[in-house]
Amino acid sequence: MWFMFALLTAFAWGGADLFYKKGSDSTDRYSHIKIVIMVGLVMGVHATGYMLIQGIAFDPFDMLRYLPVSALYILSMTIGYIGLRYLELSIASPVQNSSGAVTSILLFIFFTHSLSVLEVFGIAVITAGVVALAVLEKRVEQAALQADSAKVDPKYQIGVMAILFPILYCVIDGLGTFADGIYLDEMSLIGEDAALLAYEFTFFVCAALGFIYLRFLKKQPFNLFKERVKGYAAVFETIGQFFYVFAMASNAIIAAPLIASYSIFSVILSRIFLKEKLSKAQYAVIAAVIAGIALLGIADEL
Repeated sequence: MWFMFALLTAFAWGGADLFYKKGSDSTDRYSHIKIVIMVGLVMGVHATGYMLIQGIAFDPFDMLRYLPVSALYILSMTIGYIGLRYLELSIASPVQNSSGAVTSILLFIFFTHSLSVLEVFGIAVITAGVVALAVLEKRVEQAALQADSAKVDPKYQIGVMAILFPILYCVIDGLGTFADGIYLDEMSLIGEDAALLAYEFTFFVCAALGFIYLRFLKKQPFNLFKERVKGYAAVFETIGQFFYVFAMASNAIIAAPLIASYSIFSVILSRIFLKEKLSKAQYAVIAAVIAGIALLGIADEL
């Protein structure tokens, strides 16, 4: 089932990515905090409902036990939200989407794994395809800006800020997923339900702190009902997180790069719902990544 869980995670996070981009306001310096608030709120509601419906006895100590993983994830996601303001002419996407490969390499180095040729080839195709698609998107974006003779704000140009955020995201997210692989799969330090609840309640605490900071310290208005797009992103993020823990608990080294292909689903959803045009090269890369995913599915059945 890990393969299906990983696919559902990638699809859900592809949807979240779509709404993150729509909901991020480059003119709002607090946009990333508002996203954190919305994501934490939805995750808190989901965790409470899941705990009550399933009759799970949640141990608050699990939040401390799982804190190294939660902290890495929440930090990387917040950095990613900030980085959305610097995406126009940055190399963010190619670097960020490499985090799945970073995780697989770390798990392969530090733990004994026997991967088949088919699995290695599938992971390589998916990782290369994700990075290639991001590079193509960047080129299309640059061409559009040049064609419109757009005056680009200096902060969006290749520079320290444009490079720093995606690199930090890639490293921290890769380490977080590596730690998750240890907690859920390699050493089984925590159960799937406990990890899910610990992470979502920790994110809820961060959302509460973010709201206090935004509303009472910075005196910034925050209307829950005016943040619908961010809310949609939060719902998809939470759905993906639900399936993610079960995928990682079963086969972390292969699930990580497969889940990292969520950007492919984001592009497909953009084509369907936003009517964005794709080049032949983009279609070719998407086909290659889907083929790589199919290879992992076939390898799982052998």
